[in-house]
Amino acid sequence: MIDRLISQIEATQNPTVVGLDPTYAMIPSFIKEEMLETYGKTPKAVAEMFIRFNKSILDEVATLIPSVKPQIAMYEQYGLEGLRAYMETVAYAKEKGLVVIGDIKRGDIASTAAAYAGHIAGVKIEGEHFDLWQEDAVTLNPYMGFDGIEPFIAACNEQDRGLFILVKTSNPSGVEIQDLMVNGLPVYDYSADLVSKWGELTMGTEGYSRIGAVVGATYKEQGIELRKRMPHTFFLVPGYGAQGGKAEDLKDYFDKNGSGIIVNSSRGIIAAYQKDKEVTEKEFAIAAKKAVLAMRDDLQGVMR
Repeated sequence: MIDRLISQIEATQNPTVVGLDPTYAMIPSFIKEEMLETYGKTPKAVAEMFIRFNKSILDEVATLIPSVKPQIAMYEQYGLEGLRAYMETVAYAKEKGLVVIGDIKRGDIASTAAAYAGHIAGVKIEGEHFDLWQEDAVTLNPYMGFDGIEPFIAACNEQDRGLFILVKTSNPSGVEIQDLMVNGLPVYDYSADLVSKWGELTMGTEGYSRIGAVVGATYKEQGIELRKRMPHTFFLVPGYGAQGGKAEDLKDYFDKNGSGIIVNSSRGIIAAYQKDKEVTEKEFAIAAKKAVLAMRDDLQGVMR
């Protein structure tokens, strides 16, 4: 997974991952009206809205980006219909040849983690294997320690899947735990060291582990420190754009080859039509394409 992600970043010259995190408020009114008329005021109507919205955006941006990152919570709040929309979105992104990072942020004891690992390992039923979720990588919370990570590692090695583990997140209140000092070091440094250690168990061929780290764009100095601390760890970087992170802040997150990170933008891309005065509501996917191109050019300006 990590080698393919690096290859696709190089091919597109774009370290952008589009966060497919739709909300009801983002859906253009003409799609809402059509689905409500067809399916009523139901979760199925919202699921169909999300599917249409996501597929339209993917049709415009798939050739410009290496990866997408759907956030499962946006879908699962609508129950089984929402999960169907999530799975259809993932399947469509895979058809487009994109690396799919399932933003599921799971983290639990070993037996439960083994079940969650089905997201990338699939499940076996009487000898038959089913890759139900089709994600190439997932996000995890390290709070439970190695017990919560180990069940995922077999899938990383045997099926070339990947993990991105929370280390230094972009949200303001992350400091309440991540920045606590323990024996002179912040907790996020301890998390970084664990991620690096776990990463040695599943290395790719391009110098990076299949176990990456989530390192926010909104904490520049910490990000630079973590790049030095984690030279073989690929970064998934949230916080660009809407949360205040800028391309200039990420200059030293890249390695000497201009690699090592993929940068997420969600509402800044998929809801771009709501701020773009040059497009109509029906051109929401065109606005998303424009936002992707602008982000690509912005990031290319600081890639070494």
